[in-house]
Amino acid sequence: MVENERLRQEMRRCEAELQDLRATPAAPCPGCEHSQESAQLRDKLSQLQLEVAENKGMLSELNLEVQQKTDRLAEVELRLKDCLAEKAQEEERLSRRLRDSHETIASLRAQSPPVKYVIKTIEVESPKTKQALSESQARNQHLQEQVAMQRQVLKEMEQQLQSSHQLTMQLRAQIAMYESELERAHGQMLEEMQSLEEDKNRAIEEAFARAQVEMKAVHENLAGVRTNLLTLQPALRTLTNDYNGLKRQVRSFPLLLQEALRGVKAEIGQAIEEVNSNNQELLRKYRRELQLRKKCHNELVRLKGNIRVIARVRPVTKEDGEGPEAANAVTFDPDDDSIVHLLHKGKPVSFELDKVFSPRASQQDVFQEVQALITSCIDGFNVCIFAYGQTGAGKTYTMEGTHENPGINQRALQLLFSEVQEKASDWEYTITVSAAEIYNEVLRDLLGKEPQEKLEIRLCPDGSGQLYVPGLTEFQVQSVDDINKVFEFGHTNRTTEFTNLNEHSSRSHALLIVTVRGVDCSTGLRTTGKLNLVDLAGSERVGKSGAEGSRLREAQHINKSLSALGDVIAALRSRQAHVPFRNSKLTYLLQDSLSGDSKTLMVVQVSPVEKNTSETLYSLKFAERVRSVELGPGPRRAELGSWSSQEHLEWEPACQTPQPSARAHSAPSSGSSSRPGSIRRKLQPSA
Repeated sequence: MVENERLRQEMRRCEAELQDLRATPAAPCPGCEHSQESAQLRDKLSQLQLEVAENKGMLSELNLEVQQKTDRLAEVELRLKDCLAEKAQEEERLSRRLRDSHETIASLRAQSPPVKYVIKTIEVESPKTKQALSESQARNQHLQEQVAMQRQVLKEMEQQLQSSHQLTMQLRAQIAMYESELERAHGQMLEEMQSLEEDKNRAIEEAFARAQVEMKAVHENLAGVRTNLLTLQPALRTLTNDYNGLKRQVRSFPLLLQEALRGVKAEIGQAIEEVNSNNQELLRKYRRELQLRKKCHNELVRLKGNIRVIARVRPVTKEDGEGPEAANAVTFDPDDDSIVHLLHKGKPVSFELDKVFSPRASQQDVFQEVQALITSCIDGFNVCIFAYGQTGAGKTYTMEGTHENPGINQRALQLLFSEVQEKASDWEYTITVSAAEIYNEVLRDLLGKEPQEKLEIRLCPDGSGQLYVPGLTEFQVQSVDDINKVFEFGHTNRTTEFTNLNEHSSRSHALLIVTVRGVDCSTGLRTTGKLNLVDLAGSERVGKSGAEGSRLREAQHINKSLSALGDVIAALRSRQAHVPFRNSKLTYLLQDSLSGDSKTLMVVQVSPVEKNTSETLYSLKFAERVRSVELGPGPRRAELGSWSSQEHLEWEPACQTPQPSARAHSAPSSGSSSRPGSIRRKLQPSA
């Protein structure tokens, strides 16, 4: 403190000398080197003073923090004293209760032996003695209960005493921790105060040395400043004249600025008009290119045929057996992949389809042939792909596949997801999936809470002629994992049974309905496309399949529905006025796919062995009849949201398929599989 006082006196003396220098009549010159150094020295001095003030503030904060921690420690000590007092009172109360309990127990023990002796030695000779005996026993039981209660109370008191000891130990540990923390904080505070004191002394010494040097330089340069002041007066007059000229220019600056702003605004407006015109032109080109692409894609699919038919021959397996009946009866044309030859009863028969896949063809090869139709679904067209053939020919494998090698169903949805992701910057898409089956001419929901419930096919009430199924469950899928869950759940509920032709024969027609709804973010155009993936039940002769009882009725219903499909194909081929779509639930549900409202592809599954040549011949003949059917162009289901210019697009009215949630309960039919509850919990219908 003495050293600080001495430094303050020296600082006051230096400040007085500086004030004397400032009081001299000579004015500092603006361009003088010594005046600039003087200003820098003053700034450094003020900075040092600020640092001293900050150090004082930090010291006061540290003192305040120490005071707060001291108050906190005092508060903790008071709380500890209160806790110790409460603990002493509690121990005294518990000891009193313990003494009372011991006295009570002692008194009860002193009273209990005569009672036991009476119970053991008394003889019951009369009702009075019996009553006295019962009263003694009751009193003995009551005394034993009191002893047990006193023991329980004693045990609880001992536990409370133990918990009080534990609480005391915890409080002592906290006090020790607080004391160590206080000592550590006190040591830190002392170290910080010492370092701050050293910094302050060092800064004051440096400031004092610099002030002495600066004062010496100021005295030496003061004479030069006075001489230079006389030469600066003419320069000052010149600067005054220049200042007046600049002031006049500043007065005229707003007018010049307004004129410049008007010119810039005109240029910006012209540039904005040019950009708007360019944007309009680009938008028109984009719409024209979008129409041209969709038109070319639609024309390509139309040129290939509205109902295209491809055949796939499965390889010979161990289940076909050995011998002449397991010989390969199907051959292919090496120069034309659309022709297949069948050796039936010793005579070769040739068939020409759109494409024929040999047993060596992979799932990816088959999917590449149909992926163009699946892309049309994103553009707002209805698409149907169904597999036809006898039991055991590989229809389910082509449509569903396996987990390692998926079929058309899963690959189609994966393609839809990839296309949607590519167009995510311009379009917003929603993909929903439904699964149903037709079993014994009954339409059932494979994804519903009650899969045995019977559903009906209805016409849309808006008069557009579109069909929909009230009560059919829809799931919104957003990833491949959602697809796998839906496929697993639907496959679990599908009806299969053992026959002579296949160990797991599909006894129903399975339909996977995928709806793609899209919105163009730039034009507001809305599109709705539907993709129907149908796995038909196996077609075979009843006698050869070995079906009996309920299996026989299933086979009869299957053959009836496939026969109705043949009648519909025949009516379409001969262009009859009436097409019997309503003869079967299958043909009625596929009416949209076979009457010009959809782009349809039929996959004919063929068995190559000799014993199945009759069914193979029938399947290939049916495929040729289907291939000869000509349908009209499929309309695009699109509607405009908020796009003003409609001169380049045409739309067809589309029926918005309602999805009621109400369902009726029906008894489960024979042959259906049970549904696990774990899958039901994983899948929740979309809103």
